[in-house]
Amino acid sequence: MKQKSEISLLRAKAASAAKRGQRSFFLMFACMSILSASGGSIYAQEVPTITVSKGDKINLTVSPLGGSDGAAATKTLQNDLTRSGYFILGGSASYTARGSVSAGNLQGQVVDHGGGTALAKSYSGGARENAHRFADDIVETLTGNKGFATSKIAFIATRSGKKEVYVGDYDGSNVRQLTHDGVISVHPSISPDGRRIAYTGYQSGYPDVYVIDLASGARNRIVNFPGTNSGAAFSPEGGRIALSVSKDGNPELYTVSASGGGARRLTRTRGVESGPTWSPNGEEIIYSFDDGRGPQLHRISSGGGNGQPIATGHGYCTEPNWSPDGKKIAFNVRGGGGFEIAIVDLGGGGTRVVSAGENPVWGADSRHIIFAEGSDLYLLDTVSSRKKKFSTVSAKSPSQAGRARSTIAFTVT
Repeated sequence: MKQKSEISLLRAKAASAAKRGQRSFFLMFACMSILSASGGSIYAQEVPTITVSKGDKINLTVSPLGGSDGAAATKTLQNDLTRSGYFILGGSASYTARGSVSAGNLQGQVVDHGGGTALAKSYSGGARENAHRFADDIVETLTGNKGFATSKIAFIATRSGKKEVYVGDYDGSNVRQLTHDGVISVHPSISPDGRRIAYTGYQSGYPDVYVIDLASGARNRIVNFPGTNSGAAFSPEGGRIALSVSKDGNPELYTVSASGGGARRLTRTRGVESGPTWSPNGEEIIYSFDDGRGPQLHRISSGGGNGQPIATGHGYCTEPNWSPDGKKIAFNVRGGGGFEIAIVDLGGGGTRVVSAGENPVWGADSRHIIFAEGSDLYLLDTVSSRKKKFSTVSAKSPSQAGRARSTIAFTVT
């Protein structure tokens, strides 16, 4: 009875705090691949998850974290929590985040204004990584929603003068060039565990699919059918890859094992299938289908069958990406003299255009998307419409303005 009373009290405090003196924002909640690798061990008792209304922001104070790496970790934590869209930092705080960072460890704690512990956890690893993990746990504990601060991105850029694969953190930090092939590379996809990247490369002179092990750097060509092999997308469990293959004439949807075997044809049409994206449960695939009248979104069982059209209200729809909560698809449309990002609610809520740009991918929270616009990558909060450019991942080369316009990829766990 005591534990139930404590849980009820914390939830009541969270609900009242969310209403007290807080700024509500308009919520159009319709509900990249991204890696969210939260970890660490709890060093205090288990605490209940507190859920507050998605239409409210929570006042939260981030006290400077102690220790040798405290200043840098504090800044990372503050940035992560601000970008999440769920918090107002400072003011009359309902909660306080605090802790210390040193020697590869972060001990984090969140307490309410009455001194009750909402979260207490220990993390090991780099200071920046630990701060990201702490931020994601704060988001999930206080809102019930997943965070995305631990996410990784993969994208194509031409910094070297050629289209190469790059990887980095969700906020544009720690970017590194993954391939140095000097040929065209397109359509990167990160496995759900964040350990592998699949992409289409032209090393042989033809578009084949390769998989790179990020830990060892080993690379294997897994699909090299005659013709085009592109748009590889890992399944949610990481064991299969969906892609577009043209060995039969026109590009059709196929699935293969993550090692390249067991090819299975899903579609049999006279049109062009491209850009597959998996449902969160792995049972369905949405893709772009063009029968000569303009590409449209279609939906099919991951075991094959007849694709069914998805009504979007737009005549040109490409590069779909399924949100982790299974409720929405972000995709490209044509409009305004260029590409725009649209979101369709699979529950029948209609379609809305949210920004100029192309090749959108969802974050683990099913709220944020990252996409390319011109030479840069942007993070968009689809609830508040807040948009932020990642200047550190601009695809610029010394000789020309490059493009980050090929598919961006995330992993989601």
